[in-house]
Amino acid sequence: MARKQETLVCELCEREVLSLSRHHLVPREEGGRYGAVADLCQPCHSTLHLTFDNKELALLYNSIPALKQAEPLQKYLNWVRSKRIEKLSNRRGKKRR
Repeated sequence: MARKQETLVCELCEREVLSLSRHHLVPREEGGRYGAVADLCQPCHSTLHLTFDNKELALLYNSIPALKQAEPLQKYLNWVRSKRIEKLSNRRGKKRR
């Protein structure tokens, strides 16, 4: 008998996705190693770390409601909610010369 696939939902964009990653609401480098986490899709997780530094995440955006209200994310959230994307290329790597 086939097993029913579990529905996964990103806590930030609220889309149904194939996989989730764990985001520490207070980054580990800022003391959040054992703190609260949120399950996010890869595009949302990457976008958070591209948009905010760890200090901003720890001090200003350390909850899902705060992230959902963050002004710098509004355009992205409006865009991604209507998309079926599962991955965005990670642009955090070394800059090419």
